[in-house]
Amino acid sequence: MIRLLTGAAALVMPAAAMALEADSTKLDDEYLDEIITCGGRTTQQRFEIVVNGSGALPLTSADAVQSTTLIEGLNPGVGARIENRLRDEAGIVQFRRSDGRSANPTSQGVTLRGLGGNASSRALVTLDGIPQADPFGGWVAWSAYDAINLRGVTVTRGGGSGADGPGALAGTIGLHSDLTYGGTASLAYGSRDSWDASASVGGELGDGHVAVDGRYSRGNGFIPIAKGQRGSVDRAAPYEQGGLGVRLRFDAGESSRIEASVRGFSDRRDRGTDFTTSRVDGVDASLRFIHDPYQANQLFALAYVQLRDFESGFASVAANRNSVAPALFQRVPATGLGARVEFRPLIGRANPLRIGADWRRTTGRTEEDFFFAGTVPGRHRTAGGDSDTVGAFAEWTSGYRDQGLLWTVSGRVDRWWLGEGYRNERNIGGPVITDLRFAARQGWEGSGRAGVQWTKDAVSLRGAVYRGWRLPTLNELYRPFRVGAEVTTANEMLKPERLWGGEIGADWKSDDTTLSATLFVNHLTNAIANVTLAPNLNQRQNLDAIDTKGVEISAEQKIDFLTLRATYAWTDATVDASSGAAALDGRRPAQIAKHSGSVSLRSNTRDAVQGFATLRYVGKQNEDDLGLLVLGDALTVDAGLTWRLADAISLEARGENLFDELVPAAISSAGIVERATPRTLWIGARVSF
Repeated sequence: MIRLLTGAAALVMPAAAMALEADSTKLDDEYLDEIITCGGRTTQQRFEIVVNGSGALPLTSADAVQSTTLIEGLNPGVGARIENRLRDEAGIVQFRRSDGRSANPTSQGVTLRGLGGNASSRALVTLDGIPQADPFGGWVAWSAYDAINLRGVTVTRGGGSGADGPGALAGTIGLHSDLTYGGTASLAYGSRDSWDASASVGGELGDGHVAVDGRYSRGNGFIPIAKGQRGSVDRAAPYEQGGLGVRLRFDAGESSRIEASVRGFSDRRDRGTDFTTSRVDGVDASLRFIHDPYQANQLFALAYVQLRDFESGFASVAANRNSVAPALFQRVPATGLGARVEFRPLIGRANPLRIGADWRRTTGRTEEDFFFAGTVPGRHRTAGGDSDTVGAFAEWTSGYRDQGLLWTVSGRVDRWWLGEGYRNERNIGGPVITDLRFAARQGWEGSGRAGVQWTKDAVSLRGAVYRGWRLPTLNELYRPFRVGAEVTTANEMLKPERLWGGEIGADWKSDDTTLSATLFVNHLTNAIANVTLAPNLNQRQNLDAIDTKGVEISAEQKIDFLTLRATYAWTDATVDASSGAAALDGRRPAQIAKHSGSVSLRSNTRDAVQGFATLRYVGKQNEDDLGLLVLGDALTVDAGLTWRLADAISLEARGENLFDELVPAAISSAGIVERATPRTLWIGARVSF
């Protein structure tokens, strides 16, 4: 069985790419039964068809050699958020346990397989093939995807193929958008006077298609500080977020099309005290050309731009939490530009070869006011720079997923440049204190993957080795920062991170049961971390290495009208450090739990009444690099129910953290605990047409 999606990116290999001659076909709502003749032998194949929107060429079967998960059913209820849905997959770690309604936007990096300890993402997040990390800081604005009609997410654990490019150290999280047909709208009301509204509409436009998606949400928020530690300055942290996107698709000759998209989003949050509001505004635009005929040369070209404008305030709170003062105000404008071209020539009756090239440029700066006297800042700092990467890749895949022997090999070479960075500090209305210029640097990096999968009946065995790399972000290179009394200095001489890794795994599939187990080992050299130099003084440094090994297990069982799914990850991660960072040697990286897992039960039919329930567990983890501050473990339950009143109308109810578990998201050096989302209840209605 081959799962298919057409459009933004097919989530797996399309049947048309199998290069088999069809004697006759039969197509029903869900399956394509093909009688095929190959090498004089006639067999019958059964392909499951899943239709998606628009986007790039179909994905190949190459990722079958690694642990890969397809996430569907991304909207389990009104008020749902994509970053929380990702938490159901063990091994996906976001730097903070809080989500995009209460976390500081700069703390929303994502990683996999224990390669943590840094708010910048070590996993590559893409939307229809476009990198999504903030151009300046490497964090991910998860609220930006609330206004997108997502068809599915593919999670490839471990270093991505050469085609993925820089940043895919821990793996790749691919978001795949969907072109709306018809329309849908929902409105929900939740705890703490929260509202959530969304709408999507789409249809034919001449020889093409147009779709518009939007979402708006707001709420009074909750008090982030745990009970018993609050003072008079602590209050609820409200949020207001929204976005709108327009997508167009037009035919451009036989088997070709042109697609354009523009989307914008706005995010307003508060951290629960005065002087801690944040604002993120973003606009993304892309233009792509796709030529993907059946059994012929295939071509894909893409150009995109990302515009980000981020502002945030930081406060200094007294030890008794009864007074607060501004500590820093920061504004970060940043731009990301990129282009990509990929060609898949017809060789024999298939397209086993991918060759391509891409380019990405990031520019950005931070503008900061600090050293406040009352509410008046005394000093101003500007720091920033730019970076470029240009790469070329090739990948060959021989064989097809779930059909005997498959092997793949890919290679990539990148040239990177860091432009002249700068940091300037001056007294406001006074003299310049610091005016630094950092020399431009450049270098070469290589990456790639080799792997094999062998399938016999319901059993598949697989293995892969890979190498990846990541360029330091502009934020890591040039921006110092302060949290309370803790000062972290920048380091303009940071080196690129480099990863060697490997894995072996086994999968077993039947009509109603799926089991998967993977063993992995990773060695990340030059790992960037905040290293303690003295009390209240840290610096970003390249550690010798972070070594991780572990196991990932998933199981899925269909039971009549329900599907039971469980995932578990055990990760053993240690730091290898020397010289000034020797105190970290042998310790566990910050923000990485040894144990995590989830169990979910969901309806799998289209009955009038449907529901889901999800149990999530995350083990204890260190807050700091020395392991002096520990975040306790947490067990939470989410659940939802949908009642379809008519074909087009349904009522929905959903609950997050139903038992109001304290989920510690951060802890300060003074022992003050910040919590993630408490119990939140939603009720709403959805209309489809």
